[in-house]
Amino acid sequence: MKTASVKGPSVITVDDTQKPILEPGDILVQMHACGICGSDLEKVFGQYGQPSMRLGHEPAGVVLDVSSDVTEFKKGDRVFTHHHVPCYDCHFCNHGNETMCIKYSETNLSPCGLSEEYVVPAWNVSHGGVLKISDSLSFEEAAMIEPLACCVRAWTKFTYHENDSVAIFGVGPTGMMHVMLAKIKKFSKIFCFDVNDFRLDFAKKFNITESINSTHENKNQIILDHTDGRGVDVAIIATSSLKALEDAIDMVRKGGTVMMFGVPSKDSKLDLDMNKIYSKEITLVTSYAASDQDTKDSLDLIESSQIGVKQLITHTYPIIDSQKAFDHARSGDNAMKIIITK
Repeated sequence: MKTASVKGPSVITVDDTQKPILEPGDILVQMHACGICGSDLEKVFGQYGQPSMRLGHEPAGVVLDVSSDVTEFKKGDRVFTHHHVPCYDCHFCNHGNETMCIKYSETNLSPCGLSEEYVVPAWNVSHGGVLKISDSLSFEEAAMIEPLACCVRAWTKFTYHENDSVAIFGVGPTGMMHVMLAKIKKFSKIFCFDVNDFRLDFAKKFNITESINSTHENKNQIILDHTDGRGVDVAIIATSSLKALEDAIDMVRKGGTVMMFGVPSKDSKLDLDMNKIYSKEITLVTSYAASDQDTKDSLDLIESSQIGVKQLITHTYPIIDSQKAFDHARSGDNAMKIIITK
């Protein structure tokens, strides 16, 4: 079977690997679709700040085999598989910080989700990390469950009200998911920022308030003009750009919230005027990854057609062309979500 992995800075190889062996409680899945996300790009082209360098944590496929002691799943089941599952019993989990759980980072798909076949470990299988998907849901749509789940989790980290305003910095795939979540949460004003003209034009299709290039010299004034001089209630940074964090602090209203969602590079540093954050009473929050409960909520949003993820998928590549797929995702050239298939 073929497996994609990071071989060096900016380099991915697709190698023939041995078919994995099932241990008690495991299941074997044939990957049909797996998305490329910002953290994958950071692993390949940047300096990822987390320990795991495995690619592909958005896979969906078909169960090929199950251990003899597995009863909940069977060969032929169509499934989405979450790469990390917490224990739900430690100090972190009991405080709602499931993605900080030690067990969470220890549970991984083997060899990874970006492989023609992979093993879902017994822990994940028995703790809600595998979701059956309906026949009506394509594997490409199912590959969007995990990134949407990360967005869903982020929205649980701050308070908001109907008719609030939001600025979303970076309108790649997850940025657009934040746009769609803001729509169903009845935000009255949605502002999108990016330097990619294709993505700015793409965002306009969603009936947003304004789509603004991040280099626009009057961007702050545009926000003030649309918000009675206050600034936005919420700013979501769906990019690794630290300049976006500076812009968000300037554009959010007094007492507003800045959500740091995008993955920064390891050792990223920024000089901030802390007096501005203090005097404006800005709440700065972060959100990392998603729990399996978030993935369940995400699947419900997709299967109920509340969030139409299919419209975000612009390109697919076979696994053998993983390098091309990642290069394309990095450039963002006329692209939103890029999916790798078997």
